[in-house]
Order: sequence, then structure tokens, then C-alpha cells
Amino acid sequence: MEESGDLYDVHETNDPSSWEDQHPQCLQDVAKVECLRRKIKYYFMNPCEKYHARGRKPWKLILQIIKIAIITIQLVLFGLSNQMVVTFKDENLMTFKHLFLKDYVDGGIDPYAVYRQADVYDHIEYVIQQYQLLHNITVGNHEYEKKDSVYTPLLVCKDFYRNGTIYPSNETFEIDAHVDTECLRVYPQPVHEALPHFKLDFIRLISVKITFVLKAINLQTVRHRELPDCYDFTLIITFNNQAHSGQIKVDLENEVDINECREWKVTGAYGRSIYLTVLFDCLIIIMCIISFALCMRSVITGIQLQLEYSHYCRKHFGKELLWSDKLEFVSGWYILIIVSDTLTIIGSVLKIEIQTKVLTSYDVCSIFLGTGTMFVWMGVIRYMGYFKKYNILILTLRAAFPNVIRFICCAGIIYLSYCFCGWIVLGPYHEKFRTLNTVSECLFSLINGDDMFSTFKNMKQKNSLVWMFSRVYLYTFVSLFIYMILSLFITLITDTYDTIKQQQQSGTPTSELQKFLSECKDLPNSGVYRLDKNNSCFLNCFINRCRKYRTRERLTSEA
Repeated sequence: MEESGDLYDVHETNDPSSWEDQHPQCLQDVAKVECLRRKIKYYFMNPCEKYHARGRKPWKLILQIIKIAIITIQLVLFGLSNQMVVTFKDENLMTFKHLFLKDYVDGGIDPYAVYRQADVYDHIEYVIQQYQLLHNITVGNHEYEKKDSVYTPLLVCKDFYRNGTIYPSNETFEIDAHVDTECLRVYPQPVHEALPHFKLDFIRLISVKITFVLKAINLQTVRHRELPDCYDFTLIITFNNQAHSGQIKVDLENEVDINECREWKVTGAYGRSIYLTVLFDCLIIIMCIISFALCMRSVITGIQLQLEYSHYCRKHFGKELLWSDKLEFVSGWYILIIVSDTLTIIGSVLKIEIQTKVLTSYDVCSIFLGTGTMFVWMGVIRYMGYFKKYNILILTLRAAFPNVIRFICCAGIIYLSYCFCGWIVLGPYHEKFRTLNTVSECLFSLINGDDMFSTFKNMKQKNSLVWMFSRVYLYTFVSLFIYMILSLFITLITDTYDTIKQQQQSGTPTSELQKFLSECKDLPNSGVYRLDKNNSCFLNCFINRCRKYRTRERLTSEA
């Protein structure tokens, strides 16, 4: 009889009194170890192997495939709905610019601005006139806002320094930095010719802001079997004179608030469709809950096996289990599916509330549904990894991840140093270096070889010293990151890939856990795992040993 050498050393004997009868406690311990091996080996089997081992149908795999299909359909439907919302916002913003900005031209290269005092008054008057003539000029369903049956007014507010005398010719000035604000209310009424009691002192003027609210209903959703939303558009038209450079920039901002319509009635074939959509979302929630429960059960099973194996190592080897082996029992794929199910459930609940117009949080819902769908599709890689030719990608990513993180931390420090230097030195002379955000985007584009020539060319040559510095700065950055750091990063991934490939070809165990499992020679279709399912491990192992003993005794007597 032959046993595993890591625990006991048992040799063949011709003595009719068997070793098992003399050492019943050792027999029990060996049986427990073999049972533990089989349980752990079964836990790491793929769905096909588990089916051959115990005849268990791959319900989890089937559920994940169905879930991927219906979640993708849900995301596409919500994406089309969200696209209508975004289109409605963008088209209204463009409409407001053409309605309320005088002589506005789409896609103008120069900034929309005014340069003369008379033009400022004309543009302000134009906004007010267009606001009062809204019903006669707009082709949409825009309407003024009402509160308590009273229209809310348009506000014209000017910000200016409290006191100030400026004499550029004498290079003298006196200014009170305190900012005062004066506002004028204009209600929808017949057009007047001029702004009463509204004069602008351009020397002290900081800005003029025109604020008003318009309401509209997005009716296009009716044709797509959705309830229309009611929109509140808060328009802010700003005449910016903070620089006092002789150019007053004019900008229109549109703050959108989506609300549930108070009263609505839709006739036709719409009513049945909304209930079918809600029912489809409820089906997704139910499937995600089932998937969540199955994956949680697998995670708990893995933790229990990890505790049993840790106890085995402490008892027989007197050492703690390595963290790398502990993490083998906690499948990251199950964690990924659990997170995706949680996000999808939350997103589906929000989607149902949006469909029934209880909520209108399109952005929040899109984040949950989009992230959940992304994780669901990433989870498909787990099943691709059951094939050796595809598994090498997963193994390489997992093995290289710690080294990649350490490498990125070191490279990130150098990257940040270039960001800060470029922002403070080149910012005044190059548009791509005006803010830290644009600097980071520009340098990351340079690493990928994008827009490299224009970055060099657009550097202003007003200061020869800064121009020379920019050349040294850009050449050293490109040489360091493209030719050295990026090459080292690729080499790091390549070395890990070669190592994993060699390990797969050799087939030798690379960890204590793999060595422990390699001693279990029971194949999935051997039938032993079915006995483990129906009987206790010790009883099963005891029966097998009794059969071996009887066979050996019979052969000895015949000899």
C-alpha cells in the first residue's frame, strides 16, 4: 500500500495483520487528508469537470450567459432612452443661443464677445425683448415658469466695485475691492424700449448676469414607449468684464433640471408597453439576486476550505499558510460578479423608478447600469480561462499586477514632476499647459504619440529663454517615457508572459497548494467525487481502504 509522503510513510507488508488494524488513528487522519484534497480539487474544477465528477448541472454558467444577454438588452434600451435626453438638452442649448444671443453664429473661431458700450446695451436689450416675445418666436413648447399662478421674473444683475477711480494716463488708480450687486426684475409683458434706471459704469463693472427660467416637455419619448419628462431650463447669460481688457465675453449657460410631470394622460398602445418594460427589469433583478446568492455561497465555501487547509498546515507542518495560497480560495471572479450584480440591481431599481417617473436621475442610473454591465462582460473572461490557450492572458495579468502597480507608482512620480514643471513654466505660453488637467492630458497624449507635432509647433516664441526650455522639456519627456519607461513596462509584461508560458509547458506545481493538490490522482469521471457527495469523507475512505485490504489479503493467500 502506498500513501502520500508528506504525512505518513507506509510500506507494503506480507503480514496478514494489516497496518490499518494496528494504527486506526493514522487511518482516520489519512482519510481526512485525502478527503480534504478531493474537496479542494473539486472546488477548483471548471463546470464541465464538476458535471463529470458529480453530475451537477452548470446552473451558474447557464445563469451568467442568460444574464449577460438580458443585461445587455437592458443597457441598450436605457442607452437609447438616455440618448434622447442628451439630444433634447443639447438641441435646447443651441436653440437658446440662437434665440437670445444677438448675431450668434455656430462654430465661430473667435470668442463671442462685444467691444463697444452701445453693443453691451443692445445685447442686453435684445435678450429681454426675445424673452418677452418668446411665445411668438419659438417653434418649441417653451413656456415661462410660474409660481403661485405668477410668472417668475427675468433678473438682470450687475456686479461692480463699490468705488474706483482709474487714470491709466497718469498710472494712478484707487479702488475699493468690495463688490456690490444690483438687480432689475423684468416680467413677461409688452416690450419696452429701454432699460429704466439701469446704467453701467464700465470702469467699475465686473459682470452682468441675466437669469431666467423656461419650461419644456420632451414629447419625443412618447413614440419610444416612455413617459415624457418635464424640464426646467435655468438660463444664465453672462457678460464678463473681469479682465477690463476692452473685450466683454458673452456666454450662455444652461442648467437643466428634469422633473416628474404633475398631470399626464397618454392614450394609444403606450400603457401596455410600460408594464412590459418594468416586468423585464424585475426579471433582471430576480436573476441578479439568484446570481448574487450562488456566488456568495461559492465564496463562503472557498473560505471554509481555506480555513480547513490552514488548520491542516498548522497541525502537520507547524506553519501558517501563505497569503498567496489563501487568496487562491477567494475567487476574484466571484467578487466581480457579486459587485456587478449589486450595481445592476441598484441600477435596475432606479430604471424602474425612471420609467414610472418617480425619479429622473438618468446620470446616476447610467453609472450603475454601465459599470454593472462592464463587470458582467469582464466576468466572461473567467469561462474563457478554462481553455489553456486563453487562460494564459488571465494568468499573466494576475501575476504581473503587483509588479505593474509598483512600476506605475515610480513612473507616476516622474510624470507628476513633469506636470507641475510644465504647468508653471509653459502655461503662460501654451494653451495645452494652462491647467494641471490639460497638462496631464497633453503629456499622456505625447506618451501615446498623439498630437506631437502640434504640441511643439504651438509653443509661442515671445520669450526665447522659455522657448528653449520648452524644447529641452518636451524632448527629454518624450525620450524618457516613450523610449525608456514605456519599453520597460512592455518588458515587464513580456517577462511575466514568458514565465507563465514556461510553467504551463513544464506542468510542475509552483505553490504549496498546487503541490498538495497534485497528490490527488482521482479524475473527475472516476466516481469518487460522487461517493464524497453521498457519504461522509471518512466513511468513504474507510470503505475504499477495506476493499484494498481484502484484495491484497486474497492475493497473498493465493500466492
